[in-house]
Amino acid sequence: MDMNEREKRLRQKQAQRRKNVLIMKCIISLLILIVVFLAVVLIKDAVIPGVKKQAENTKKQQQEAQADAGGSVTADQTESTEGSGGTEDQLLAAADVMAAQYDYDGAIQSLQASSLYTNSQKLQDAVTGYQQVKATCTAYPLEQITHVFFHTMIKDPSKAFDGDAKEAGYNQVMTTMSEFTGIMESMYEKGYVMVSLHDMCTVNADGTVSRGEILLPPGKIPFVLSQDDVSYYHYMDGDGFAQKLIVDENGDVKNTYVEDDGSISVGDYDMVPWIDTFVKEHPDFSYHGHKGIIALTGYEGVLGYRTDEVYRTKEASRVTEYQQKFFDEHPDFDEAAWQKEVDDATNVANAMKAEGWEFASHTWGHIAPQTVGLEAMQKDTQRWLDNVAPVVGDTDVIIFAFGADIGDWQPYTDANPFFTYLKGKGFNIFCNVDSTQYWVQFGSNYMRQGRRNLDGYRMYYNPDMLSDLFDVSSVWDKSRPTPVPQM
Repeated sequence: MDMNEREKRLRQKQAQRRKNVLIMKCIISLLILIVVFLAVVLIKDAVIPGVKKQAENTKKQQQEAQADAGGSVTADQTESTEGSGGTEDQLLAAADVMAAQYDYDGAIQSLQASSLYTNSQKLQDAVTGYQQVKATCTAYPLEQITHVFFHTMIKDPSKAFDGDAKEAGYNQVMTTMSEFTGIMESMYEKGYVMVSLHDMCTVNADGTVSRGEILLPPGKIPFVLSQDDVSYYHYMDGDGFAQKLIVDENGDVKNTYVEDDGSISVGDYDMVPWIDTFVKEHPDFSYHGHKGIIALTGYEGVLGYRTDEVYRTKEASRVTEYQQKFFDEHPDFDEAAWQKEVDDATNVANAMKAEGWEFASHTWGHIAPQTVGLEAMQKDTQRWLDNVAPVVGDTDVIIFAFGADIGDWQPYTDANPFFTYLKGKGFNIFCNVDSTQYWVQFGSNYMRQGRRNLDGYRMYYNPDMLSDLFDVSSVWDKSRPTPVPQM
């Protein structure tokens, strides 16, 4: 090997060494950058919360100082630390609930409306996720939506099923809280989701009724939930039922229950508070925050409160045996006491509506219109409008008592005087009782739906008819006497 060749090789080795040194320097520099970055993150996590807290305190002090001076805080001052609607995490938490309840548009709009959205990758990623899930949703066939209903739940079966004359009726048409819990949990596991009757249809300004649209992801099944007679009638006293509905110190709707020693317990002793609690834990059980429909009579008041006018007037010709007993036990029940009942019931109804509940007429006197006749139905309807609507608000839904209707299966027409009267009074949605899985009828100016009774009678005699909802054997309350009496 000549000298030139050796020099050439030496230069190549020197160049490779220089290259290796350069690579090593780059690696070391990169490692230094990584260490610095991690140090910054650690310092940020340790220091920023304190700084943020200090800033929030400063902001609060400034707001208080301005308030004391009669000034005001501008939007720019507020949104420098949080966007419209709250902090990033608060916005996401609220949007996640809406999305969990299938209101993807509402969730998306709530985030995009925030001043934080433009610079927040987290909010933008959430919107992308909502859009992707929404894309999987399809419109559910409205004619295949089932409607299930209950009466007031039995809290203590030992009192309801105590062998007296009322036991048979309770056994037939009531459901225990244990059974109700099992039914709802089963339906939730099967993918059922509560929807409103007003999701199924839209009432237009001219009185016509259009089909609605319910969009759900695969595997979800909409259903309508209702409950009749949530008045806690006098005859139920001492039979293991809740006393009334109240708004507790947290603003939640709960039941009161009179214990054996006369003390009052507060809890989830009937459908409304149980559903409220369940939806808080399982928001995807509710479509757009909607819950059930409460069908109310009025002759003994509503929601456990003695709100009917007879409790104010004490008109002898209208006072029933149960009402007279109530007056005897409450000799100081005067007009002021009646007004407090109305006010308290109104407060409960408003709290329920804020939580997604709706109300319907169950007729004032629990009547079957075609049985009593048109004139009697008109008088009864006016009493409902005069005594119940002022407490719970207006409604366009009537759920007929006794499972009755104002016609057969054929569509309503203007030739039906019962229909034209009720339509003229603002009713657009009509519900009867039908034992089939689903029965829905759309007319040009109304919607009808059949309901399924989930009670002792149906569970005992027709368990197979309920298999799409739950397994009767898995929810049956063994304290329920058998055989259940025939209707």
